[in-house]
Amino acid sequence: MKTRKLSWASLFVGLVLLLTLAGETAGPSTESPWTRDGDGWLSSFRLRPGELSTVGRNLYWILEPGHRIVLEGKSARVAITVLDETETVGPFLTRVVEEREWYDGELMEVSRIFFAMSRSTRNLYYFGEDVDILKRGKIVGHDGSWRAFEGESRPGLMMPGTPRAGMRYYQEHAPGVAMDRAEIMTLDRTMNTADGTRLEHCLEVEETSALDVNERSTKVYAPGIGPVLDDEVSIVSHGFVTTAEDDSEAGSRDQSSR
Repeated sequence: MKTRKLSWASLFVGLVLLLTLAGETAGPSTESPWTRDGDGWLSSFRLRPGELSTVGRNLYWILEPGHRIVLEGKSARVAITVLDETETVGPFLTRVVEEREWYDGELMEVSRIFFAMSRSTRNLYYFGEDVDILKRGKIVGHDGSWRAFEGESRPGLMMPGTPRAGMRYYQEHAPGVAMDRAEIMTLDRTMNTADGTRLEHCLEVEETSALDVNERSTKVYAPGIGPVLDDEVSIVSHGFVTTAEDDSEAGSRDQSSR
């Protein structure tokens, strides 16, 4: 029997085939490379349900039931509470985060926002929200509501587990409804709160919208806390709610963990 030497080309083809078969056997990656749109914004995230959790935390976000942050400004107040509730969105089980907004003492908006966090990377993904717009205590609309996998909507990225200055990504991706984007400006902002607390190494993002070129806002997140500044409102309390508190008085009754 004659022996035949393999050429480098043959070896290369064989190696590629072997790696391909190995990849097929291993199944899809938990989070394959993100894709960007034509302007360079990260806009598509391929996710697998088993990789995501409804509970977890990264440096700038706590996704654990009972965690609440209250922000206040001259005429506005916002309470963000992680509820002990989940919601299925498409093939994913998500955690419900409630955001209530008051203006001049009147409750104007209640949103149920759907998040899930990667077990491995700690990326926090955004799967949509149900929004109630209120006037004099009555629901008058649902502007801004969307859910991933309905129509052309798909999950967005709320907060990277390993953020870097200069990262640009879509938080919401619901064409015609909500197309909010975030660009990380710095990871080293210092902020002083109303009670004199000094927060260091904060992450600052500039938010814009692909639907409105004039829309622009600044948000700041503090390590171990979460959002501490949203334009005109800044943090006044944060911690875990241990009793069934009246949300209308959350700003004054929360127990701060600072």
